Amino acid sequence: MCGIVGAVGSRNITPVLVEGLKRLEYRGYDSCGVAVLQDAQLRRSRSTERVSELDALTKADGINSTLGIAHTRWATHGAPAVHNAHPHFSHGTGKDAAKAKPGHIALVHNGIIENHEALRAELQAKGYEFLSQTDTEVISHLVDHLYDGDLFAAVKAATLRLTGAYAIAVFCSDEPQRVVGARQGSPLILGVGGVDASERFLASDAMALAGVTDQIVYLEEGDVVDLQPGRHWIENRAQGATEHQRVDAADRPVRTVTVHSGAVELGPYRHYMQKEIFEQPRAIADTLEGVLAITPDLFGDKALEVFGQIDRVLILACGTSYYSGSAAKYWLESIAKIPTQVEVASEYRYRDSVPDARTLVVTITQSGETADTLAALKHAQSLGMKHTLTICNVATSAMVRECELAYVTRAGVEIGVASTKAFTTQLAGLFLLTLTLAKLRGHLSPEQEAEHLTDMRHLPVALQSVLALEPQIIAWAELFARKDNALFLGRGLHYPIALEGALKLKEISYIHAEAYPAGELKHGPLALVTSEMPVVVVAPHDTLLEKLKSNMQEVRARGGELYVCADADTHIQAEPGLHVIRLPEHYGALSPILHTVPLQLLAYHTACAKGTDVDKPRNLAKSVTVE
Repeated sequence: MCGIVGAVGSRNITPVLVEGLKRLEYRGYDSCGVAVLQDAQLRRSRSTERVSELDALTKADGINSTLGIAHTRWATHGAPAVHNAHPHFSHGTGKDAAKAKPGHIALVHNGIIENHEALRAELQAKGYEFLSQTDTEVISHLVDHLYDGDLFAAVKAATLRLTGAYAIAVFCSDEPQRVVGARQGSPLILGVGGVDASERFLASDAMALAGVTDQIVYLEEGDVVDLQPGRHWIENRAQGATEHQRVDAADRPVRTVTVHSGAVELGPYRHYMQKEIFEQPRAIADTLEGVLAITPDLFGDKALEVFGQIDRVLILACGTSYYSGSAAKYWLESIAKIPTQVEVASEYRYRDSVPDARTLVVTITQSGETADTLAALKHAQSLGMKHTLTICNVATSAMVRECELAYVTRAGVEIGVASTKAFTTQLAGLFLLTLTLAKLRGHLSPEQEAEHLTDMRHLPVALQSVLALEPQIIAWAELFARKDNALFLGRGLHYPIALEGALKLKEISYIHAEAYPAGELKHGPLALVTSEMPVVVVAPHDTLLEKLKSNMQEVRARGGELYVCADADTHIQAEPGLHVIRLPEHYGALSPILHTVPLQLLAYHTACAKGTDVDKPRNLAKSVTVE
């Protein structure tokens, strides 16, 4: 969701900016733009098409400079339109803005400024002209109004006036070798060096700088950074402080961060989502690599101490990650015997809850930058729940830095907006957490530990067998593509998997899909069942199978069409109105990981049959960095 790239150096950096935006396309966007300082004038190209179109525009416009900023926008304030696209320039014409020049300040911004309406009114009264509906344009005018020959000072002063979340990159026509950045609530990093040691970069994601530099400084909340050729410095405004203080270099060290540019190559696959579905055996194997025994130190050096001080678990997550947490609740309570609560992160901090200091707060996030989950974590900490752990796919993310403990999954870069391999590796990490807590609490025997470890090591092979079912799922997808609605059913541990399957279908095919516990059919959803409503059933061979078969009969009796993902030994036979795909084996407690894959493939191939933009579904973003 929204991407920033900025650079200052000695070469033409326009290609670097555009290539950085291409690497951020996976985050989701609906417009994009580049601005540079060229011949002492601000120049820009903006587009509501893809970055490839922007690339062509910059070349046609002759955009060429040693300094510039670029952005991909996911619309919040104002429709997706060129006039709302970033970068924004300042425009001042009134008496108090007499010193302002059209195009004096150029700025890009991620986040949401909550007090933008009040600031807009104030700046309009001072003679500033607004050409967009965005909250971002307010910042560009505010920086211009506060500018008195020192851009760094103006940005620092502006941040004291902003309420909300922001990551910004700014430059000024009067200072041809300077870019200034600032962050509060949205991620921003500094890149050092490039083709030569003098280059400096800003980006919202290290992926944007892949192949450019691997020397990264992670900026913290309240940081303002000054970039000039061959040097940079940082000042910070601590929470509630009214001024900024210079940061010692040791407090913001330069780290070597390897981001493989090849990770975003599509290869032989039609879409990134398809590639990532088929990468799951390797992703699971990598995530479990080195797990030779169930030990607390899998989660960090302090894990043994922390796990000994908790009596319950609180899981905070959004979207797909929420569903992985919902599945983990079943594991944690049935295997580890520990009370577990799962909360939608975007709701948790806005209600009264009952905190318990002996709670392990577990956050789940693919990016580690999800704004709602980070805010929920901080809220839980403010309530006195200091023991925190994250299951996250990005080792250098804000979430990993904020939590006491972490299990970093190794799914690799996930480009498709609809999460696949991140979800299954989250489940693997959560199962390890379950076994660890079970062992420490005396609920896991050595024999059970060995059996679970054997099953986990076999997961990649089992997943390959499930992926081999793709041709049968394609046949289902051809039928689904002609439908407008679908119902997903599961019971117990597999109900969250049904929820995830419905989410995948609606995300990328735009077919309305709902999921229910199968036992709830007769309490309302059965009214929707007709021959035009396909009903997908997750049917593992577990203790609830016979109950589930009864629920399936309820659908058949109303003329519903069933599509069943069944284990090999469930004895569910295909017949008219009852379509069956058999998974090769039943996998016990780990069954949800296997049953997820057919639902991912169903959503993917249905979307392909409908011709939707699979990797970049409308209105959605990959990394949700605003509330």
